[in-house]
Amino acid sequence: MLLSISLIFIMGMCLGFICKKLHLPSLIGMLITGIVLGPFVFDLIDPSILNISSELRKIALIIILTRAGLGLDISGLKKIGRPAILMCFLPATCELLAMFIFGPKLLGLSLLEAAITGAVLAAVSPAVVVPRMVKLMDEGYGVKEGVPQLILAGASVDDVYVIVLFTTFVNMMQGEGVSVISFVNIPISILLGVVIGLLIGFLMSIYFKKIHIRDTSKVIIILCVSFLLVALEDSLKTSITFSALIAIMFIGVGLQKNRKEVAVRLSKKYEKLWVAAEVLLFVLVGAAINIDYITKVGVKAVILIFAALIFRMLGVFLCLIFSKLNKKERLFTMMAYTPKATVQAAIGGMPLALGFACGDTVLTVAVLAIVITAPIGAFAIDSSYKHLLKKS
Repeated sequence: MLLSISLIFIMGMCLGFICKKLHLPSLIGMLITGIVLGPFVFDLIDPSILNISSELRKIALIIILTRAGLGLDISGLKKIGRPAILMCFLPATCELLAMFIFGPKLLGLSLLEAAITGAVLAAVSPAVVVPRMVKLMDEGYGVKEGVPQLILAGASVDDVYVIVLFTTFVNMMQGEGVSVISFVNIPISILLGVVIGLLIGFLMSIYFKKIHIRDTSKVIIILCVSFLLVALEDSLKTSITFSALIAIMFIGVGLQKNRKEVAVRLSKKYEKLWVAAEVLLFVLVGAAINIDYITKVGVKAVILIFAALIFRMLGVFLCLIFSKLNKKERLFTMMAYTPKATVQAAIGGMPLALGFACGDTVLTVAVLAIVITAPIGAFAIDSSYKHLLKKS
């Protein structure tokens, strides 16, 4: 295992550095590292690491969401208003619609299979988007207009919305049917997540004010509470649940509102944690990529992905029609809402594991979406934000 960990970090960082020097996103190098080291090429990653790959990716996701919450300016979202709410579900719904239209024609899927494929494809990647929006907020680009705040909040809720839809469609495929309560649970889980996160953040701010401990200890406490929230959500068998990922992000928001100076210091700590988490996340995502699947579906899957992206960007455009953002800011938001990686890697293989006829197709589309959109989306964000957004 130690050899595998060494190879993951050394090769991941080296190839990431090389890509950065070539003016490409470093995550491309990390994805290539995962493909090369993964079980489908040289098989140099210990099976025990691959067995807990989903948990390790979830830890990385927790780190970036907490970091996002610590830097999220809610007042900026209030200025935007209605578009912020629409961004949570309308782009993903438009992308799902594209899958209904083109999936059966291009890949021969049934409508329910197209729905499952669309739910896997429709999520935006917090792993790509969140650190870049945090960077924009740190540098002051688009902050006054609320652009990074809008994308941050929308991307987080977008994932919850898509995962709930995916679970619903899987239940339908298994013959369990679907109830109204499963759709009612979407807004309730989001709202409960916000309330729980703000409450925990508020209680932590009081505790940190009265009990003086090192910032590193505070980070450990927040991480442990975040892990407990995820474990609690997974263990709940009730019809109504809460979103642990939303709660985790709003812990940071609650801390920021009540202990601004502490939130700033903790954000720096999380920034350092992300250096290691980013490498681990994208190398493990790369390790899940099976090159054989890509060659089987080929060009049709690529066309389907780009068609879905066009519909997603159209959805973002519709969200921003009556907003105060100018044309350049709207264009940036549309591009920033396209990368995919984390959710696709997490749930893309589930239909195959459940024995669905569309399992191979879903996994292939998910993998291709990661390979195509993560680098292109990250590159589009990194190369355009200084030209399209105003610096405060």
